[in-house]
Amino acid sequence: MLLSSSLKFSHELMEKSLKPGDRALDCTAGNGKDTLHLANLVGPEGKVVAVDIQKEALEKTKNLLQEKKVIHRVDLIQGDHRNLDELTHGPFKVITFNLGYLPGGDHGVVTDPESTILAIRKSVKMLAPGGLITIVAYHGHPEGKAELVALEKFLPTLNQNEISVLQYRFINQANNPPILFALAAPGDDHCPDL
Repeated sequence: MLLSSSLKFSHELMEKSLKPGDRALDCTAGNGKDTLHLANLVGPEGKVVAVDIQKEALEKTKNLLQEKKVIHRVDLIQGDHRNLDELTHGPFKVITFNLGYLPGGDHGVVTDPESTILAIRKSVKMLAPGGLITIVAYHGHPEGKAELVALEKFLPTLNQNEISVLQYRFINQANNPPILFALAAPGDDHCPDL
């Protein structure tokens, strides 16, 4: 298909943004697929920090990274992404969020608007020049709908001279397909053109 899904397009933007040796941050490790993608992109000289509030998510991520033999490129941290500035430090070339709940996990543990907005505010400050933040929002459940409303209210308020914000969504598909928000900071030449 000519148009990529939101998740695939977020990965395409990451590929344009990261080069070997860069640093990246996965704020919602989940099952580890974004963490793995980032670890492959930064290469053996780069570093990825993966954060998740759930121990189960970090175990799944760790197992996947060990299986793919890239665990040495990743620091796994258990904590709430609202505390990013206490858990890790920038700058990061790419920061990613995959919102909602852990697939296959407890659906009662979900990201929430307040902590996500706070984490995004902190992420903008931790972003390297020319860096990228991707946020994939799943709104097919009540908590996800509330989080999407909060994102659509908050993100347009960011200063356009400091960061560009893109919303990528399909408007005629059933079952609430995820929506991508991509935030790009001004900077060097390998920042994706948004």
